Amino acid sequence: MPYLAIFIVNFLLLLASYTLTAETITKKVNQEGNQEVKQAVKHTSKSLIVRYNQSTLFDDNEKYYGSLLKLALEETLDNFGPYQLVPVNIKMVQQRSINMLSSEQNIDVLWAMTSNKREQVLQAVYVPLLKGLMGSRVFLIRDGDQSRFSDISSLSELNTLLAGQGLNWPDTEILRANNVPTVDALARSLHAMLLRRRFDYFPRAITEVSVELAQYPTLTLERHLLLVYTAPLYFFVHKKNSALANRLQVGLMRAINNGKFDQLFYRLKAPPILMAQLNVENRTIFKLNNPLLSEKTKQLQSKENLWLSLDP
Repeated sequence: MPYLAIFIVNFLLLLASYTLTAETITKKVNQEGNQEVKQAVKHTSKSLIVRYNQSTLFDDNEKYYGSLLKLALEETLDNFGPYQLVPVNIKMVQQRSINMLSSEQNIDVLWAMTSNKREQVLQAVYVPLLKGLMGSRVFLIRDGDQSRFSDISSLSELNTLLAGQGLNWPDTEILRANNVPTVDALARSLHAMLLRRRFDYFPRAITEVSVELAQYPTLTLERHLLLVYTAPLYFFVHKKNSALANRLQVGLMRAINNGKFDQLFYRLKAPPILMAQLNVENRTIFKLNNPLLSEKTKQLQSKENLWLSLDP
């Protein structure tokens, strides 16, 4: 009996020791697991920093594009987490912005008209931010020159005059590909060059010309002609920044599908009023081919909800 009692006591002590050890291990595993969860939560709760350049040559567009950028990020809060938009105030031409973004300096996103070359260097977010209106071009001309344009009825007649466009702009290549005689120069020089008769007209997107007319009162709006070509303007990010590209793509498409994109577009760009002011309906239209479009952009042309047509 004494031996049996001793065996039972030892067995109970061993069992108690095992139980304590198991509980200790379980607590440790739980603590480590909770710590991992806490670390994950801490990581996902960090705000995504999105830097963009708020200083452009024609900065009237900042409000629209900045608002659109914010809308895309707001639409994806639940899935992608918080964000912080950080405006960067750097005076730079478009090509410098592209160079800075491609080298991951100072900015994380920019907006620009697309081309196959730009889509090779940067990652495009394939939603046309102006619904195609970037490719609808009226002309800035010198005051008193309207008579030189009023009787033009064909592109070949227009091509007896000289256009001015920006250095490294896709538009410059598009015009030249369509045999439109074109002078190119730094963007900041073009209005002064037009006034100095270095060229005859300056094609401008219908969304930007009104502000430029107010900035340059010695220039006037040509009243008769309109160039039209496919020219979507996209958000671009660095090629390696697929997370931001995906978030913006998802956010913009959600905004298109729920109507918030169009609400912002019509409120800040007011295309019906704009077209009436510019008398778009009564202009002679010359449609140009854009040889710079990527296959991905060409495929978007069948998606009617992404574009605004000028056709009656």
